[in-house]
Amino acid sequence: MPPETGARSKLAVAALMVLLAALPFAADALGFPATTPLVTRMLIYAIAAASLNLVLGFGGMISFGHAAFYGIGGYAVGILFQHARLSEPLFGMMLGTDQFLLAVPAAMVLGGVAALAIGALALRTTGVQFIMITLAFAQMLYFLFVSLKYYGGDDGLIVRRRNVLFGLDMRDDKTFYFVVLVLTAAFFALVWRIAGSRFGMVLGAIRQNERRVAAIGIGVYRYKLAAFAIAGLGAGLAGGLWANYARFVSPDMMHWTKSGELMVMVILGGAGTLFGPLFGAAGLIALETVLSAWTERWQLFLGPILLLIILFFRGGLSGLVALLSGRLR
Repeated sequence: MPPETGARSKLAVAALMVLLAALPFAADALGFPATTPLVTRMLIYAIAAASLNLVLGFGGMISFGHAAFYGIGGYAVGILFQHARLSEPLFGMMLGTDQFLLAVPAAMVLGGVAALAIGALALRTTGVQFIMITLAFAQMLYFLFVSLKYYGGDDGLIVRRRNVLFGLDMRDDKTFYFVVLVLTAAFFALVWRIAGSRFGMVLGAIRQNERRVAAIGIGVYRYKLAAFAIAGLGAGLAGGLWANYARFVSPDMMHWTKSGELMVMVILGGAGTLFGPLFGAAGLIALETVLSAWTERWQLFLGPILLLIILFFRGGLSGLVALLSGRLR
């Protein structure tokens, strides 16, 4: 990357962060306070999409079960909160918690462990078989949580209040927005470091030609499994944040349609790009919000719009942004 291009990229990232930091104050000043929760939702989905992008965009692994780790993260927060509220030991051994610094990391760990376990089996296959195995595991977890009547079953589980984080008023949408913004920036920074590291370069090589990478003596399976586990950590983080945001979790978080939604975000924003998941999540949620306010048949219009963007702008919304910034220079 040329030095001037790198400088422009850093300037663009800094400008984006300033814009996002100023957004809640600008929204309140302009009389649109509902914008802050909407963008919070976009950021949470951006984390989930970025975690999928790590395996799909950078690693070439098409997973239709990524929502399973997202749902596990959400249920981790919800179940821990319920046991803390009822003062009932979890598995008869430990109490739950409503502390953010305990519940959300637990969501990340459980998402990562689940990804490690599923990936250890699924990654022994490739192509359609891999897609179907990830889908099957996700649907197994979906029906498992539907059957857990103690945790709401098909009706889901209510999280009566957001987790406690130091002395912050987490009930305030603006405060929670900044917590999510910091975690989003941290996760995207992690993805950036991974993509630019030797690990990321090997992942890219595996995506392009897995047989050649294996032929030179690199352990392809280990790299793919590590990427899958890291992606599970990110999805668990997004799920834990969603449980705090919506104060509700349900098995629908694990359904295959949620995996498809995350995949659409990645492709729409630009698979294999750093900020593609952010653009894709923001674009899809913005389109859904605007179109659903306009007509009940909003999905009829959403499909053609997404199709046009993907067909005519190489690299999705990231390609469109790059094209517009190039014309402005």
